[in-house]
Amino acid sequence: MGVDRWLRWGLASPFLKLKVRPLIHKDSREDLITIKDLIEAGKVTPVLDRTYPMERVAEAIQYVTDGHARGQVVITT
Repeated sequence: MGVDRWLRWGLASPFLKLKVRPLIHKDSREDLITIKDLIEAGKVTPVLDRTYPMERVAEAIQYVTDGHARGQVVITT
């Protein structure tokens, strides 16, 4: 979750009676090795939503900010 969402939730929570707490997770070496092994075995693949050239980076940021991205958005050079 992005920082902007935490800020908005934090500001809205007194009015909506929400309890907002960050989820903090510290990756262990074993977790990272397991993920690496899964990626190398082809069992985990990234979801690529869109690719934008560098000259359209503002459009890419707006696409993500507006909540349209359903996977990774990549900027190419």
